[in-house]
Amino acid sequence: MKTLYKKYLEEDHNFDKSTLLGIICLIIVISGVFGFLYEFVFYYFNSGMTEFYWRGSNFLPWINIYAIGAVFIFFLLYKKRKNPLLVFFASMLITGILEYIGGWMLYEFQDGLRCWDYNYEILNFGNINGFVCLRSVLFFGFSSLLLIYLIVPFCFYLAKKMNKKTFLIITIGLCSIFLFDELYNLIFARILSLPRASDIYKSLGFHYIYF
Repeated sequence: MKTLYKKYLEEDHNFDKSTLLGIICLIIVISGVFGFLYEFVFYYFNSGMTEFYWRGSNFLPWINIYAIGAVFIFFLLYKKRKNPLLVFFASMLITGILEYIGGWMLYEFQDGLRCWDYNYEILNFGNINGFVCLRSVLFFGFSSLLLIYLIVPFCFYLAKKMNKKTFLIITIGLCSIFLFDELYNLIFARILSLPRASDIYKSLGFHYIYF
């Protein structure tokens, strides 16, 4: 295992385009689910450990901004993997900018919609207009270390060990399911006046469903 990890850090890893697509799909799925689990736990504590929140707008436990951030970090910082400090601080800056821009755009162009508001959350030191705070970028920095030094080598290992066709069917298939869920709730349900995930979960008794 130690030898494999050393190879991951020191050797160039060249994958064909279809295998690289499968790896990216797997990163998208894992990162989106990871983000959901983090927010599910955090907002339980934020509520005073009285309520569980279903975060995100999908049927599946997946939040898109974490997947988007992970893809950005992978492409921008993977080649810097020999320098963990650089990965950490650069990812804090990149994800902080992404989070601020994402929150600001939702607020400005979606009639004041706030999917998160650090003005009213615990551990919100360094809060900037409710869109970003020190706790969030620190968490994203540590998460990026997990991405570059745990998730990505795991994805590479699977890509090399599994049959290529099987790997692509599983990874692209999984990612397609999550992305269809996202597109349905974000676009199709609105256009066709179909029930969204939030409507159904509310009818099932979920007390807190955000955006």
